Amino acid sequence: MEKDDIEQKVIEGYQQDEKMMILVYAQWCINNDLDPEALYSHAYPNQMNNGSLREALELTVSKQESEAIPDQTVLNVLQLFGNEDLAFVVQEQIVDKAEKSSDKSKNTAD
Repeated sequence: MEKDDIEQKVIEGYQQDEKMMILVYAQWCINNDLDPEALYSHAYPNQMNNGSLREALELTVSKQESEAIPDQTVLNVLQLFGNEDLAFVVQEQIVDKAEKSSDKSKNTAD
C-alpha cells in the first residue's frame, strides 16, 4: 500500500468516526427530549447550517427504539473530537436535568 493510500484510509476512518460521534450526539439529544440543532447553534452560533448533523438526524430513531446513551459517553465522544464548546452546552443540559430531577424528588418528599 502506498503512502497516499494509507493517508486516504486514515482520513476516511476519521471521517467515519466523526459521523458516528455526530450520530451519538444527535441520538442522545433525542433520548433526552432536546433539539440537537438548537444545542449545536448555541455552542457554535456562527455555524448555523451543519449538513453532517442533518444527515445524522435522518439516522436517529425515536427514544423508545433507542438504547440509552450515558451522559458521560456523549461528553467523552464530543471532547475526543475537539467539540469542547458543544460538550460544555451538553454538560449544562445534564446539570439542568439533574437539578430538575432533584427538585421533583424534594417536592414529592414534602
